[in-house]
Amino acid sequence: MQIIRSKRKTISVEIKRDLSVLVRAPLSMSDKKIAQFVARKSGWINKHIEKLRQHNEKNAGQSKFTDEEIQNLAQKAREILLQKVRHYASVIGVDFNRITVRNQTTRWGSCSAKGNLNFNCLLMLTPPEVIDYVVVHELCHLKELNHSKRFWDEVRSILPDYEQNKKWLKEKGSELIDRLK
Repeated sequence: MQIIRSKRKTISVEIKRDLSVLVRAPLSMSDKKIAQFVARKSGWINKHIEKLRQHNEKNAGQSKFTDEEIQNLAQKAREILLQKVRHYASVIGVDFNRITVRNQTTRWGSCSAKGNLNFNCLLMLTPPEVIDYVVVHELCHLKELNHSKRFWDEVRSILPDYEQNKKWLKEKGSELIDRLK
């Protein structure tokens, strides 16, 4: 188990892809309190380690994306995402700054307070409605920089069936991410 202390207010636990456990804790939290937290969460930790182990075994034989494939996906993403972001930004009524495309292993998209949008190039391998969902999700963060009820209401006002696309990413997205080197 790895412990990272930082200027945060809460403690969290993460199961890494290699099945190791990462705990993030406030600087002032004692080792004893961290151990107590981990002990309370041991059922959750063990359940998720087993789930990830099974997932890793299931996807062990998949071929990894080549650098050329990633570059091609990124190029395609830059073109398609710019069009979609422009369209949905006008529908939502927000302005954005910069769009960046990456091959991320943990996120499909992100948004900064400065209006910069980041997207995963692997979105190009998802259904078009899933791409729309991620674009709308990130643009709605320009109105609500959180995942409050108001945020989800905003997403729903643009994409009433967004939950299907969110579910698709949760169920099938990891198969794509697992193919990154």
